[in-house]
Amino acid sequence: MSAPETSPNGFALTRTNYQWMIIGILILIVGYLLMSGGAAEDPTAFSKEIFSTRRITIAPIIVLAGYGTIFYAILKR
Repeated sequence: MSAPETSPNGFALTRTNYQWMIIGILILIVGYLLMSGGAAEDPTAFSKEIFSTRRITIAPIIVLAGYGTIFYAILKR
């Protein structure tokens, strides 16, 4: 068996891996920001804002894309 590849400076991940991880983290932040909000001004009144398409469809897809990007960054050689 050959030794696993490492970067020249001895780290397991290269500079591009870390760049992809930062991109993934930024995508996660955007997704979670899209999910947030929707607080009702009156806590006793029901607000349909919580069930908006942005919060229940678009934001989770963006969060999954962020996790996928981080997964790719870790496994990329």
